[in-house]
Amino acid sequence: MMPNHIEVTSSIMPEQGPGWIIDASRPVTARVQRWQAGEIGRAPHAHPRGQLLWAEEGILTVRACGTRWLAPTSHAIWIPGGTVHDVMMETDVSACFIYIDPSVSGVREKRCEVLHMTPLMRQLLLRFRNPGPETDGRQGRLSRLCAVIIDELATLPNAPLSLPAGIDPRLKRVTGRLLERPDDNANLGELARFAGAGTRTLERLFQRETGLRFSEWRSRLRLMEAINHLSHGRSSVEIAGLLGYRSASAFVAAFRRHFGVPPQSYLKAGSADDD
Repeated sequence: MMPNHIEVTSSIMPEQGPGWIIDASRPVTARVQRWQAGEIGRAPHAHPRGQLLWAEEGILTVRACGTRWLAPTSHAIWIPGGTVHDVMMETDVSACFIYIDPSVSGVREKRCEVLHMTPLMRQLLLRFRNPGPETDGRQGRLSRLCAVIIDELATLPNAPLSLPAGIDPRLKRVTGRLLERPDDNANLGELARFAGAGTRTLERLFQRETGLRFSEWRSRLRLMEAINHLSHGRSSVEIAGLLGYRSASAFVAAFRRHFGVPPQSYLKAGSADDD
């Protein structure tokens, strides 16, 4: 049997599921599941435990704290306990959601946050969701794993970058295409024809439903993807090529304008801010 401080379920979560457990001896619980594109992970709800929502594969939309976010695999969303939220799958998704008991204080701010998923945190969650038979009966080992997860969660870099979603089918066709290919350099007119809308209509949809102009939305998407590439040690030259920038210098300038630091300093700066 698995130690009693970890719970993993692949079924729809009832109100006695991992988000509703109040037990200081089980500081971390988890839910893992696969969904198909368009499915609703769960209708609007809240639970006592704080939650980190991370898609190991695919892209999900989180609606909470008055905002919609698109969360690619490079990022996760922190939802404080008691916050009403819902989750929609933009693509086929394999997700791991972890829940932190209210007894664990100071793990994150009492507000919704977009967080950068470090390589260490990814590996911790993958091990937590698949502990393997060698951990059976070794409660001490999994207890230590929980402690490391909590510690890493507390220091995940905040990403001052949200990617608002929309609900209009024409807008979703465009955002879905760009999420699959962030390097797509199609202009607004080309994307409008792809969506079956006029150019002005598509621009209005972006502004009305995301609060951003089309160019701003695409820039944010590329910057989020850039952070993911940086975490894997890629250079600015490589990232510029992968994400459709004209040159490495154009990428570096865009990155510095938004984050205030050059790309290769971002992860170090984020970690230092949380020390």
